[in-house]
Amino acid sequence: MLHTADSAQGFSDDEPQVLTVPPQARADRLDKVLAALLPEHSRSRLQGWIEAGHVLVDGRPGKVRQAVGPGAVLTVFEQPAPEAGAFVPEPVPFEVLGESPDWIVVDKPAGLVTHPGAGNWRGTLLNGLLYRYPELAQVARAGIVHRLDKETSGLLVVARNEKAQTHLVRQLQARTVSRRYLALAQGRPPEAGTVDRPVGRDARIPVRMSVDRPLAPKPAVTHYACLRRGVVQGQPVAEVECRLETGRTHQIRVHMAGIGHPLLGDELYGGKALGGAGRQMLHARRLAFEDPGGGPPVSFEAPVPDDIRQVMEQIAWQS
Repeated sequence: MLHTADSAQGFSDDEPQVLTVPPQARADRLDKVLAALLPEHSRSRLQGWIEAGHVLVDGRPGKVRQAVGPGAVLTVFEQPAPEAGAFVPEPVPFEVLGESPDWIVVDKPAGLVTHPGAGNWRGTLLNGLLYRYPELAQVARAGIVHRLDKETSGLLVVARNEKAQTHLVRQLQARTVSRRYLALAQGRPPEAGTVDRPVGRDARIPVRMSVDRPLAPKPAVTHYACLRRGVVQGQPVAEVECRLETGRTHQIRVHMAGIGHPLLGDELYGGKALGGAGRQMLHARRLAFEDPGGGPPVSFEAPVPDDIRQVMEQIAWQS
């Protein structure tokens, strides 16, 4: 009877899990108690189930902060994760610059999301990788070890097996993977410099990252060098090469904006669409790493895409 009535409220048709809080458990918030009982699910997912009414406490809909103690009966109607249907092969176009039995180097076009996520569960690079390389279904995240923003073009490496993935992740953690980006920035940045400022979520605008009072900041280091300067639409601009030590979300974009030189076309961080820039002018141009298979070091360079090249042609370069 309970399941029939609850199904009318939007619960899953699957049989619910009925859990009893053990006698030795300490009274705590419902989401924390549930996270301890169902460790295979993230706490944020469990909170979502509670808020949507998919968790009952002694037969009544629970609340996230509700105190729950020993002996309480929790009825949990598990819901499919949004990403459950995301990891499917799809014919997504992208260019492969090189591959071995252990890795694939991709030149990602601007506009392509790297990995499924909220609002982008299909049509991602991951879907395309699964279509072109079906064996990647056996590797976590289809072998993806680092990402590029949707509107950032350029190079990233994908592991073809778990051993190679572990090796590449450790290289990233040890900061031995070389990643160099080409950027078009506003103003006249110094000839060279380093931005060493922690990056975290912007407290006021959730889609932005910030270096000014960020939430949960993480260390972030970007080295940059000004390659040449010019003028477009009467405003000074520069071609800059950025080298990452760390790989935080939006790192180059927020670091360059933080020193007063946002990227052309990067409206989220104050950049202007000078020279016809239709996106942030950022391209992952060079990538180098140690071959997980034991071969010599591997390096690649991706040509500047047409849209950045066209903007560069609009700039009157001075040096």
